[in-house]
Parts: sequence; structure tokens; C-alpha cells
Amino acid sequence: MSTDNGSYPPWVQETEPAPSAGPWSALPAPPAVLAPRGTAPAPAPAKAPPPTLDDLLADRPAPPMGPARTGWRAMVRRASAGLVTLGPGPAEVRHRTAVAAVQRSLDGPKTVVVVNPKGGAIKTTTTLMIARTLGIHRGGYVLGWDNNETRGTMGWRANPARHTNTAVDLLRDLDRFADVRSARVGDLDNYVRSQGDAQFDVLASDEDAESSASIDAKAFKDLHRTLSRFYRVMVVDTGNNMRASNWEAAVAEADQLVIVSTVREDTGQSAAWMADALNTSGRGDLVAAAVTVLAEPAAVADKALRARLHRHFGQLTRAVVDVPYDPALIGGGPIAYDALSSASHAAWLEATAAIAEGL
Repeated sequence: MSTDNGSYPPWVQETEPAPSAGPWSALPAPPAVLAPRGTAPAPAPAKAPPPTLDDLLADRPAPPMGPARTGWRAMVRRASAGLVTLGPGPAEVRHRTAVAAVQRSLDGPKTVVVVNPKGGAIKTTTTLMIARTLGIHRGGYVLGWDNNETRGTMGWRANPARHTNTAVDLLRDLDRFADVRSARVGDLDNYVRSQGDAQFDVLASDEDAESSASIDAKAFKDLHRTLSRFYRVMVVDTGNNMRASNWEAAVAEADQLVIVSTVREDTGQSAAWMADALNTSGRGDLVAAAVTVLAEPAAVADKALRARLHRHFGQLTRAVVDVPYDPALIGGGPIAYDALSSASHAAWLEATAAIAEGL
């Protein structure tokens, strides 16, 4: 009720006047957007889960490398009794990075298969050098395995053992390792050949000239299944016959393929022909993820051929690594690892790091 003079009773509070219309007030309101009939409303975006401790730990920066341990930078630190401390140089950084790659954590036992269907392509040397590098930097549980269907040469190039047993003997006694509750890794010592300070074992192929025993696909699979329980990484040397069933079985089990060749026309062409065959047979992904190792067969390098092989295999495979000529690897007898040059040690570490990155 209002008074005669237009005022409101005292118990009624007067509201604020509405704001004056702005310049856009005359524009019509935008039409409402309606979903088509029968369409369910869009679901609300899923809420991200809260971060966990694992997320916090994964976000930590990489730890510092620490002071130099080799070269003139380390000499300066020692000469100054630690008063002058320099970080590692480029060569030492590469070395430490490669070692870290070799030592990376794996999600189960892994199989590396070294291939080239031509003899003299340093498959056995490559297998031994990769196994040694893995053994030294990973601390053992590494096997170099000569998977030749009849006779290979790894047993001759490895350090000898007190026995001469081979893969054929292990296959014959494989039932001893069938029971996982009673089988022990020490029982394998009567079949494999420990390589001492190199911290890996060798399983040789048949060495009996009068034996007719051979390893076929089933034998390889049976051995592989058993040995996978005892070794973290198995590096498998293959024969020269791509049509052999045990060759096929090894490639089928490969977590990482290593295509090896010397810098020669014949071994390079053999490796390329093999890669073509694997691509044609549906194993293109395995070839694309492979690592190619190119080894110099002589002290004088054929730079033009090496460049050609780099171009070709650089397009075929994930990585191409060069290893230098080293007389300590040429003799054909047991490898004297201490006699290898520092360049050889560095190159084989780099090659093994590239391989480990694919495991």
C-alpha cells in the first residue's frame, strides 16, 4: 500500500533501480542450439586421476654424472687433490651413456639373433663380443649360443671348459631341467663353458666329426624354453642356411635381430639378399628394427664401399654401427679380450648399446 504522496510504508525497503539499458540491449538474444531429437547429451569429460608417487618419482631430473673418471680431466682432479673437479668430456659421456643403455632394465628374458647367410661374415665374433659386453656391464646371466644345425666354431673361439659337452648333450639330458623346483643354474655348468672375467657362458654346437646329430626347429625351441629360465639375455649365432628349420626357429624367437657384415661386396650383398627375403616373407618389422654391424676386414678401409653399405642398411634397419679392424679378432682361436684396442672396446660397446635399446 502506498501513501497519498507516493511513498512506501517504512517496513518496505525500496530496491535499487534497474541499470539503464546498454547499447546492445536492443539486439535479439541468440537462438538456442538444440540437439537433434533422440540424441543423448555429450558425456562430461573424464576427470584425470590424481597424480601418484610413481608420477612424482618419474618426474625427477636425471642425476648428475659426477666428476670425470678418465682422461686429462680426471688427472687434474687427482693432481689437485680434488680441489679442481671437472665433469666428464664428450668421449666419457658417450661411454657412460652407452653403458647405461646396456644396463637398462628388461621386462623378461631376451633373445638376440645374429644373422648373415654367408660364411666369414664374423657372425661368431659378433656373437662373442656382444655377449661379452653384456656380461661385463650387466653382471652375468648372459649366454652366447652357437645355433648351427651341425657344427659351428664358437666352441673353438671360446675359452675351454673341463668338459666338451655341447647343445646336443644338453638336449639329450634336457629332462633333468624339466622340474622347475629342482633344476638349478649350477647344473648347467656341465654343458656350458664359462668365460671367466667376461661373465658370460657359451653353449657350443656339435663338435663330434663322426656324429650325425643335428639341431632342428623343435630341438631349438626346447632348448630355448629351458635356457630362458636361467639367462637374462641369449645371443644366438646362426648358421649359413636360411632354409634350415633351426635358423627359422631362432629368427622367430628374436627380440632383436643383428645383421652383420664385413665391408666387402660379397658379405654385404649376402646380408642385403637375406634382408630382402625376410621382408618378402612377412618379417619386415623385424628387419626395420634390426641393428646392422659393419666390420672392417682390413687395416685399410674401403671408405666408398662403407658409405654405400651405410646408405643401404641405413634405410633398411634401425641403426648401423661400425667396428674397426682389430688383429686380435682375426686369428680364429680364443679371443684375447685384453689384447683388443681401445677403439674396438668403444665400438663394440656402442654396437651393444644400440642392440640393448631394442630389447
